[in-house]
Amino acid sequence: MVDVRLFADLAEAAGERVVEVEVPAGATVGAALERLCEEYPAVENRLFDGDAIRRGYTVAVDGETVESSTALAGDELAVYPPVTGG
Repeated sequence: MVDVRLFADLAEAAGERVVEVEVPAGATVGAALERLCEEYPAVENRLFDGDAIRRGYTVAVDGETVESSTALAGDELAVYPPVTGG
């Protein structure tokens, strides 16, 4: 089980800021995101462009930025939206 923290439009799409996703031991970040999208289909349209995470989104495990192929080794996965500034 992993807690997934969602922000901005993803939290709005899921209706929650933190959701629990069940994944097997040794699962990758990508597998956890796939499971997230199965449980919250509205998140998939915002997070993915085809099979890839949309440009600008950042995924982190326990505060460290990771790739989809990274094995989950922590308790918390966070997905941050694109940031704009001026």
